[in-house]
Amino acid sequence: MTALFGGYALASAVATLIARLLPVDRADATAWGMNLSFLAYAGVALWCFHEPRVARVMLLVWGGTAALVLALYLLGMRP
Repeated sequence: MTALFGGYALASAVATLIARLLPVDRADATAWGMNLSFLAYAGVALWCFHEPRVARVMLLVWGGTAALVLALYLLGMRP
């Protein structure tokens, strides 16, 4: 469940952060963020099934998602 839902949450947070931080047009930044989020989701899902410790998987996936969401909150809305 962490690989499926946590990987999706982490990938969507990565996509949003990339779209927020790239200094290009909003549409281009969103497209880049979405394209790179597919790589992030695949990488996280593969790592989740490779890692033998479930606690480490849950800590890094959900903790990483929380850290990215906090960074997005602190950045605020894009003007």
